[in-house]
Amino acid sequence: MRAGGDWLAAWPCPAAVARMTAAVELDQVSCVFGSGPGAVRAVDGVDLAIDAGEFFTLLGPSGSGKTTCLRMIGGFTLPTAGRIRIGGADVTAAPPYARPVNTVFQDYALFPHMSIRDNVAYPLMVRKVGKAERARRADELLALVQLPGVADRRPAQLSGGQRQRVALARALIGQPQVLLLDEPLGALDLKLREQMQSELKALQRRLGITFLFITHDQHEALSMSDRIGVFNAGRLEQVGTPQAVYDTPATRFVAHFVGAANVLEGEIARRLTGHAAAMLRPERIRLGESRDARAAGTVAEVQYFGAFTRVKVDVGGALLQADLPTSPGHAPPPAGSEAHLHWDGRAVHALAG
Repeated sequence: MRAGGDWLAAWPCPAAVARMTAAVELDQVSCVFGSGPGAVRAVDGVDLAIDAGEFFTLLGPSGSGKTTCLRMIGGFTLPTAGRIRIGGADVTAAPPYARPVNTVFQDYALFPHMSIRDNVAYPLMVRKVGKAERARRADELLALVQLPGVADRRPAQLSGGQRQRVALARALIGQPQVLLLDEPLGALDLKLREQMQSELKALQRRLGITFLFITHDQHEALSMSDRIGVFNAGRLEQVGTPQAVYDTPATRFVAHFVGAANVLEGEIARRLTGHAAAMLRPERIRLGESRDARAAGTVAEVQYFGAFTRVKVDVGGALLQADLPTSPGHAPPPAGSEAHLHWDGRAVHALAG
């Protein structure tokens, strides 16, 4: 991805943003909808600092509060309590147009009667930038998002992936300090979504600005993010790098939600791991001979996923999942057969009581 205009070069490079203040700060931010017994606490006392130039993802199930959090940062929803700062400035009560942010929505919100060029240039038209200048900038951004040659078309003439790129270009043309992305890839098919994940990350690195990405897709979050904040019931359960969130989840919810996991508790956990509660990822379990096996049981179910086969083994008190690499000529054990499970003790992660 490239662009030829000097105005794009004015954006901070990654080395420069590292010296700036935090891009976004939330200080005990809460949002309550309604009042009385029926009130809904959508966001509950969230503290968060997002670094300048960071690709940060809020991950969580539907209704967990992540989109409400994004809407408060964008100014579309006001917090019930707490403070919001962007680039060090308090914007808690500021309207959306007074904040140095822009948003890419899942439905793209393109104007169907406008050309692609005019859609992208619309924010500059509102600012009364001259027609020639806004057309030049729009064309440069269309080249940046790999859409040269479509400027004169209408949104209905583009594919879903192309419309997503147009929405991204329109959000970037005003050079926001922070770009908010509200599940922008949710409407795309799997192959295109994976392609756009790679392109979004490359674009963020190229421009060096802060991306705040919202998703319920764990694979999306793990593959794109510098850090992840996992939301549940209005609260942040954990903030950390993708590897930290995956390997060392702070809570049972994070262990269950981020990736497949064997979460063991009570007597079975103590017997197999030595902990009162523990997590063991399925891909870290292998099948082998009875000698030195950590557990043994009966194969209850076999599921084929292409790259791997998931074998569920009843070990007398729990079903342990083991993800085995698919290999030609090596069939997994059939249901009903005996299986011996092995794992490195370092693969076990103890969970809080």
